[in-house]
Amino acid sequence: MYRKQMTPAWPAARRFLSHRFRLGFLSGVALVLAGCAAVGPDYQAPQPAAPAQWAERDTAVNPNGAGDLTRWWTQLGDAQLTSLIDEALQGSTDLRLATARLREARARRALAGDNAWPTLSASASASRTKSSAAATGSGATRSLYNAGFDASWEPDLFGGTRRAIEAAQADLDTVQANLHATQVSLVAEVALNYVELRAYQERLALAQNNLANQTETWQIAQWRVQAGLAGSLDAEQARSNMEQTRAQLPVLRTNLAEAEHRLAVLLGRTPASLHERLAATAALPTVPEQIGVGIPAQTLAQRPDVRAAERKLAAETARVGQASAARYPQLTLSGSIGLQALQLDALHAPGAVTRSLVGQLAAPIFDAGRIREQIEIQNAVQEQALVNYEASVNTALREVEDALVALANNRQRQTALAQAAEAAHNAALLAHQQYTSGLIDFQTVLSTERTQLSVDDSLASARADSVSAVIQLYKALGGGWSPQPTP
Repeated sequence: MYRKQMTPAWPAARRFLSHRFRLGFLSGVALVLAGCAAVGPDYQAPQPAAPAQWAERDTAVNPNGAGDLTRWWTQLGDAQLTSLIDEALQGSTDLRLATARLREARARRALAGDNAWPTLSASASASRTKSSAAATGSGATRSLYNAGFDASWEPDLFGGTRRAIEAAQADLDTVQANLHATQVSLVAEVALNYVELRAYQERLALAQNNLANQTETWQIAQWRVQAGLAGSLDAEQARSNMEQTRAQLPVLRTNLAEAEHRLAVLLGRTPASLHERLAATAALPTVPEQIGVGIPAQTLAQRPDVRAAERKLAAETARVGQASAARYPQLTLSGSIGLQALQLDALHAPGAVTRSLVGQLAAPIFDAGRIREQIEIQNAVQEQALVNYEASVNTALREVEDALVALANNRQRQTALAQAAEAAHNAALLAHQQYTSGLIDFQTVLSTERTQLSVDDSLASARADSVSAVIQLYKALGGGWSPQPTP
């Protein structure tokens, strides 16, 4: 009696339990397989071989600490330069382009993470058909209403999706580092062009002063010719010397205008927009008494281009695993649940429910070696990224050493030229006095004037080179970017 009462309900219960069992079993298998370790190599950041100290030493260099390099240009003591750099960091087209690339990389990273989740979609449809009376004999009109949800998911069995997420994150880090490298280059270029502009202004002023002195010498020579104290040769030589100096002025003005135009473009402005603002001659920025450079390992950690190369290597390493995952089976789960009825008001009826669950497992059997070659290609790309990282490390160390050598030698050159300029001015003054008194010939006067102009111009260039060497050193150290996240 008991068995007869239970028999009618057993088939329905069995079907229900069987359906729940299959669903739970497939879901459990998917979750277990998805938790397996990802195929491919696990990335290990390389440890660059950096020397303990820099080879070049100078009294202006402090090797014990790098200090804060974020806004190093404020140490040059030039408010105009600080203002220009701040404007460049806001309006530079290079930075705007790098920022747009960062937005793209962030979206790609989010997209890679979204691929790990199931997709769910909703649909609804209504159809009304009329059959052919000649074919079916009825010619009846039939309506069909559907509404439901569809879901699909490809579990990450062997870590291909996880490796893709790793690669996308490393790409994002690379673009972020490239943005910082753009900031470093931009700040240095603005500073270098500003120093070049001020140097051309100083050289132009020196040439104009020397032209005035040579004009006075020519007038003296003419007076002596008229007085019968000298021949016409002296006056013509003086005029030739004067006109040669005058011929240098257009070249200096051209170079000055070009530096001004480059500076304006770096700020994201039209070339002539800074003319009135920078027209007045100003002194060169001052060189700090002490520059903290730290140790080579600190520089490698500070340099954004080295960071970008390291993150690129991480991305290509992750893509090796992504390519390797194609050799293994892929499981796809899909299911749907919905309502179907011939009448719209019947969709809420219990019998209108439809559902399905499908699991599909696919594995490559023969592809003529395509997957193997794709893995080999990615291995080669990874090796290229490794070589590029090693090259970036060596380049960073070389640039710092070059900047240190240039700084030390420019300081010595500037000191020697300062003494030479003082002697040249004294010699030119004495030559004028002695020539006016008739004690020396005119060739000595011309020689001292040429020497004075040449030494003055070289000293102005040397002072500008010393400031440029400091800027190049700060750039080589990786200064000029902020560690805060970029919006």
